[in-house]
Amino acid sequence: MYTFIKNRGFCTIATSALFALLLANQNAFAQAANVATAATSANSANQPKLAVILNSGAASVSLIDMSTREVVKTIPVGKEPHHLMITPDQKTLLIANAAGNDVVLMNPTTGELNGKIPNIIDPYQIGYSPNHKWFVANGNRLDRVDIYAANGADLKLAKTVKLAKTPSHIAFTADSKIAFITLQDSNELSAIDLDTQNVLWTMPTGKVPAGLWMTPGDQYLLVGITGEDYVQVIDWKNRKEVKRIPTGKGAHNFRPLGDKKHVFVSNRIASTISLINMQTLEKVGDITGLPAGPDDMEITPDGKTLWVTFRFSKKVGVIDIPSMKLVAVIPVGKSPHGVFFTPRAGWE
Repeated sequence: MYTFIKNRGFCTIATSALFALLLANQNAFAQAANVATAATSANSANQPKLAVILNSGAASVSLIDMSTREVVKTIPVGKEPHHLMITPDQKTLLIANAAGNDVVLMNPTTGELNGKIPNIIDPYQIGYSPNHKWFVANGNRLDRVDIYAANGADLKLAKTVKLAKTPSHIAFTADSKIAFITLQDSNELSAIDLDTQNVLWTMPTGKVPAGLWMTPGDQYLLVGITGEDYVQVIDWKNRKEVKRIPTGKGAHNFRPLGDKKHVFVSNRIASTISLINMQTLEKVGDITGLPAGPDDMEITPDGKTLWVTFRFSKKVGVIDIPSMKLVAVIPVGKSPHGVFFTPRAGWE
């Protein structure tokens, strides 16, 4: 469009021949402008509009208009909603109420509640296996892991697996054969065979292990060591630590950038977010100047904006990824934890 305006100015002093030529080109410029406008509209249509924030200490969900960055509605959902998960068909958001012993069903684009799944006991952290065959719910309070045969939101309990103290986060192998569970208060990592629902092994970790992330090719498990200040790199096939990546006090949870190379980790106590290169296993940057308690994270589909909950501050932050700077803070409910919107950047 800028070029077209310059050419129109030029044609006022052009010769008639050049004027005719430029007039013909004007149609081409207009067509290009129309294409650009359509592309902009399509890109805008592909951006998420509603952010869902779980206020685990307020038994509610905050719905945020992402264009105005304001809370438009707060909805009671049940006691201690900590984590959430989209169903494999991408149509229903599952909100796990750990103290409510149920899972609430929500429309992820409108925020409308569509029902609940009762008798899901103590669902703190939840997750589908990559093949969508299994649904795993960690009972953080009751020291148990429930494994369900899954058909979308239709869940049938296969087995309850008793573990040591405080099952926390989950990761899976790409072939959906193994689920890994961190055990916060016994400082351990367990591996469960999903087909048999039996514990394969348990190994020690650093203090208060929490978030888990599998590096590409199922090579290493990254463990956020919340009781210390590093990410522990574990060769899970040989059950041994291979490295510690210092990030910040309270290293907690992960969100991959979506480029199959980098992953963010939130450092709850340090109130920072670190970026790790999964190929070199090195920290490559930090986001600082944040409110207290950064926790769960989500990334817009263009890869430019990181949304993060601040557990200790009753706030949600919006971070510009290219500059690694906090650009907005939005007040929400008590102890905000899970965050979700759709569409979003790939989890890889």
